[in-house]
Amino acid sequence: MSNVQSNVISRTKDWVESIVIGLDLCPFASYPFQEGSIKYVLASPSYSLVMRLDLVVEEFNAFTEGNDNIDIETTLIIFPKGLSKFREYLDFLDLCQRELKKLELEGVIQLASFHPEYQFADLDIADVRNYTNRSPYPMIHILKESSVSQAIDSHPDVHSIPLVNQEKLLALGLEYFKKNDD
Repeated sequence: MSNVQSNVISRTKDWVESIVIGLDLCPFASYPFQEGSIKYVLASPSYSLVMRLDLVVEEFNAFTEGNDNIDIETTLIIFPKGLSKFREYLDFLDLCQRELKKLELEGVIQLASFHPEYQFADLDIADVRNYTNRSPYPMIHILKESSVSQAIDSHPDVHSIPLVNQEKLLALGLEYFKKNDD
């Protein structure tokens, strides 16, 4: 693994630890992080759109074929180059969702999305609440639906998580995230 690749994965792990877990944005992330059951997959900067989609489908298959990824709880596919424009990324995410449906994996696999320019449809681009889904690089997060269901069942009030996160981010303010983007 090159130094650049290692830095991308290291920065992603730091983001998961300090933002996602550190701010408790996802109460379910700590366990797989501590257990080392998060798989980090790095897409090559030279990948075409088709190659990127093939990589995502390959990771879908890794979750469903019962191969040596039994200990993998979740996968983050990182795109350090390409998909930098949020609209382009959303179009790619839509392709991934269509592939999931085509492969009849809805209900088996769930996707979550993270991007450095993430913007919720009802929020202004500069709204701090967008940082619940902002990451250092564009990413597709693949989760096992059974694990998601189990985590939801064990949480006392899963529906409050987005609102609690928004309040937390509003209290921290935009400057908190801007200094951490550097």
